[in-house]
Amino acid sequence: MAELIEFATERLCLRQWKPADRAPFAVLNSDPRVMEFFPAPLARAESDALADRCESLIHERGWGFWAVELKDSGVFIGFVGLHIPSAQLPFSPCVEIGWRLAFPHWGKGLATEAAQGALRIGFGSLGFQEIVSFTAVGNRRSRAVMEKLAMRESGTFEHPQVPEGSSLRLHCLYRLPRERHHL
Repeated sequence: MAELIEFATERLCLRQWKPADRAPFAVLNSDPRVMEFFPAPLARAESDALADRCESLIHERGWGFWAVELKDSGVFIGFVGLHIPSAQLPFSPCVEIGWRLAFPHWGKGLATEAAQGALRIGFGSLGFQEIVSFTAVGNRRSRAVMEKLAMRESGTFEHPQVPEGSSLRLHCLYRLPRERHHL
């Protein structure tokens, strides 16, 4: 087991997953608004398996897609963090930054705030030279977060895990090299 990294931002705690996170995570993964740019909403078993995988990878590496909770209430709102994609992508190997928050917490700058903290860990403590992010081309909200993080668009690609013919298959790639990030 690696040394576990957890951290806080002004309004959020990014931490290891807890059993109590599974139910609210399943709710957000079944919300069609949250899952609009994914092939399909997740059933409870699929959501639990994803949470288990996130928890296992943090346990193994010390970092990953952290569970995010509001500092003031302790309410679980989703995940934000760093991940090594398992899919063979045109720009692999890479470390990606990603997020998925429950709909009631959108539009408050929380994804950006948590992602800025994750970038500080990635470039600072972990010493990554570049962090990428990608999403379906039509996902304007996630692309706006990427741009707020000072990531730059770097072309498009067909995501190999999205079915051929799907309107979600074409993804845009954003990159942030270490030298452009302000720790």
